[in-house]
Amino acid sequence: MVSERGLEVLRVIVQDYVASREPVGSKSIVDRHSFGVSAATIRNDMALLEDEELITAPHTSSGRVPTDKGYRVFVDQLSDLRPLTPAQRQAIETFLGQSADLDDVLARTVRLLSQLTHQVALVQYPSLATSRVRHIEIVPLSPHRIMTVLITDSGRVEQRQFDVSTPLDDEFAGSLRSKLNAAIGGLGLSDAAAALPTLAAEFAPDRSDLVERITGNLIEQVLANRQDKLLLAGTANLARTEHDFSGSIFPVLEAIEEQVTLLRLFSEMEVEPGGVSARIGRENAGFGLAETSVVSSGYSSQGGSVARLGVLGPTRMDYSNNMAAVRAVARYLSRLLGED
Repeated sequence: MVSERGLEVLRVIVQDYVASREPVGSKSIVDRHSFGVSAATIRNDMALLEDEELITAPHTSSGRVPTDKGYRVFVDQLSDLRPLTPAQRQAIETFLGQSADLDDVLARTVRLLSQLTHQVALVQYPSLATSRVRHIEIVPLSPHRIMTVLITDSGRVEQRQFDVSTPLDDEFAGSLRSKLNAAIGGLGLSDAAAALPTLAAEFAPDRSDLVERITGNLIEQVLANRQDKLLLAGTANLARTEHDFSGSIFPVLEAIEEQVTLLRLFSEMEVEPGGVSARIGRENAGFGLAETSVVSSGYSSQGGSVARLGVLGPTRMDYSNNMAAVRAVARYLSRLLGED
């Protein structure tokens, strides 16, 4: 059983090791922190922490470093996350507030989060499998070139351009747009994909090829939007912390390139708008990420679906700062998307 002072010793070992990457000894703890006890007493506390496998000695006669279990206890004991500075909060509001659409805001989100934390930032698109069609737009760019626009209730906007052999005039484009929105507006993506092939039968035979070409492209757009998607930024940060990994970072790079792997990892983490959770070290072994930690939170979109965002980096990370940054960005993103 670890005492209150023992937990405080663990806390300063984690914080000092994260800051310096140097093993932490009892003398440095006494010199740098106000415990009011001798170095011998601190050594006894450290011995108990070592018995509990919360810290370990990387080399003989060296100081101690946290283990994965030690990081876990430290994170679980965090009662208050370090608040972001006013400048950091202003940066979030200014940078994300300039976004034009969902794609832009999520791309800005991962860039901002990687800058705030110096880790690999991840953001999942809203759960598109449960999204519904809000609106379809048909835009003739020229007589033989068309742009279709799919807008979902989660805020996703996707445009696609393609050529047609039969000219599309503005009048017929308007008629087709109305029928499309009446037929599939409000439907889930799966139901919309199933309903689109029947639409050509509602038009004259000389228009059926044109309608089939347009609805065929819309089906591809709808089905593409059913797939979960993840954006990443800041992968270069891993190279800056390469010395925090016992071997090569290439297995880590290969793992994060597999979006399916990261989406599976995200799916196993608790997700709650405004909350924040962490998976540490060996807890991620099944995903090929045994030397990394992932901090995540949930954000909600206008359609009510909840998706995840977070950061990934070595286990030696500033958990307090990273958890505060992830939580703050998730909360602002939920407010921003909820206003759309």
